[in-house]
Amino acid sequence: MNSRGSAAGGRGPGLCGLLSILASMVLCAGCARPPAPAKLQIAAAADLNFAMQEIARDFHQQHPEIDLQPAFGSSGNFYAQIQNHAPFDVFLSADVDYPRKLAAQGLGVADSVFVYALGRIVVWVPAQSALDPATALKAAAVRHVAIANPQHAPYGRAAEAAMRSLGVYDSVEGKLVLGENVAQTLEFVESGAADVGIVALSLAIAPPVKDRGRYWEVPLAAYPKMEQGGMILHDSAAAREFRSWLLAPGGRATLQRYGFYLPGK
Repeated sequence: MNSRGSAAGGRGPGLCGLLSILASMVLCAGCARPPAPAKLQIAAAADLNFAMQEIARDFHQQHPEIDLQPAFGSSGNFYAQIQNHAPFDVFLSADVDYPRKLAAQGLGVADSVFVYALGRIVVWVPAQSALDPATALKAAAVRHVAIANPQHAPYGRAAEAAMRSLGVYDSVEGKLVLGENVAQTLEFVESGAADVGIVALSLAIAPPVKDRGRYWEVPLAAYPKMEQGGMILHDSAAAREFRSWLLAPGGRATLQRYGFYLPGK
């Protein structure tokens, strides 16, 4: 009698303990944090500086499992870094030739190269300037003209081509101040280091900038078509999802709001 009671008593606490452990496991599973979003490292041309902030926010709202991590700079510099295996997942260049060259070299995902926009340039002056942006490049009072460095910045090459086409390059060549990229070019003019600059329309009309200056849009015929292209460097579902979204109506609408022409339009 005592033996059976002792055995029953031994089984009782064991069963209760097991139930308690199972209950704790269920509660822990219910309280588990969702996995952290996958980080997508993007090398983005400097003209995307402001547009990309909106793109990243809108994309994350639809894809909370993916967190875009953009870095901005000149496309030529990014091209060189990617050749040296910089750890980017996606490249958004201001010149589609850079992704095409990378693909030809066997770098990145060859079939992922795409054109996402056509860039445009403007002559930009600060709001307080007495200069008319439409004639500023010819003004004798102008001492410094800022453009992106044509050696590695597509917007710099477009600016140089436009000045030659407009017949003003010889008169301003000695006044040129070269920015590392088109965003720094805008900073030079805002800071007073230059009187006028040739910058991306996407920067001139961005909400943080549009009230701080005035611009004249350079005619498209004055410089070669600026096909902006990208590619996936490290293949993943997240990278392909972003590429698809950028080329879909949501991404295209944002690019258009920032003054980019769209391919096929």
